[in-house]
Amino acid sequence: MPSVDGALPRFEPIETERLVIRPVRPDDVDALWLRRNDGTAAQHQAWDVPYPRERAQGLIDAVVELDGVPPGDGWLQLSVDDRTTGRPVGDLALHLTFGGRVAELGWTVTAEDRGRGVATEATQALAAWCLESLGVSRVSAQMHPDNGASARVAEHLGMVCEGRSRNSYWLDRADGTAENSDDLIYAMTPDDWRAWNERSRTAPSVVQLVEIDHMHVDAALGLATHHSQRTLVAPMEVSLAQAAHPSPHEGDPVVPWQRLIEADGEIVGYVLVAAPTERFPTPYLWRFLVDRMHQRRGIGRLVLGIVAEQCRAWGANDLEVSWVSGPGSPEPLYRQFGFEPTGKVEDGEVEGRVAL
Repeated sequence: MPSVDGALPRFEPIETERLVIRPVRPDDVDALWLRRNDGTAAQHQAWDVPYPRERAQGLIDAVVELDGVPPGDGWLQLSVDDRTTGRPVGDLALHLTFGGRVAELGWTVTAEDRGRGVATEATQALAAWCLESLGVSRVSAQMHPDNGASARVAEHLGMVCEGRSRNSYWLDRADGTAENSDDLIYAMTPDDWRAWNERSRTAPSVVQLVEIDHMHVDAALGLATHHSQRTLVAPMEVSLAQAAHPSPHEGDPVVPWQRLIEADGEIVGYVLVAAPTERFPTPYLWRFLVDRMHQRRGIGRLVLGIVAEQCRAWGANDLEVSWVSGPGSPEPLYRQFGFEPTGKVEDGEVEGRVAL
């Protein structure tokens, strides 16, 4: 580690499977200028469009003069290049405080390169360098609450959303106006980084649904999706409260059937079904949550099979569910299982049904 007043050693290029992350050069001005004049990139960022070329030139000039990562308020600007072609596909920014002990990251990807995992691959490499080579105690990122794409990048790194700072950010527009907004704060510690990278990523050998009793309360309350999925899945405390005190459906009582998902002996999720009644014979998959540390392991499809089996045991012929479409939605999982939209949409949720 450097002294509190000293700069860190010069940043050496990092190569990943597809990318090269390097300090910017004088010839990066046009690439940076064009990227920052993309309105879709600037929408939730700290600059406005049109972005003058002179401003890009000034930023590059200031950073090129640096011998290392600047301490204090300075930011190091890095180019992200395609490893095969050398074409710039984005940029990263690195800010170190407390004498290099705490790192903040920023990222932008060229419009035509979004959706390929470029931001995730680049930020993972830079975060690893900060945590493993510099030994920082924290890596963070801040973003506009509507910037769902950046939130998902932070979550793919293993960051957790620590909160929302209200009215904390001001952007001075080119037309002389100013815009105020909240900020989401994402961060991870070295322990978070290790836990995320060491988590199981393979399909479990045994998945079963277990009843909730006093031994499982803490495990149930500890389950959580990624923050960006909270508009898609209610948090556990809400689901447990609604299961305990369900609101009537069209005047009829709802019969909750709730279970915890256990995979290889570990509690990894939660499912809540509105069981069939005489008036409403089709059960409804009311809540379905897989903890963020256990997603993408194939658990969801296995649980849907167990739920369908339970519904058949009740004598039901169909199972209903609803979803909100968009990035991170469970819609692909439900459709792969055989759910088809019924044509009914309520409060932005698409109703789906599968025959049992």
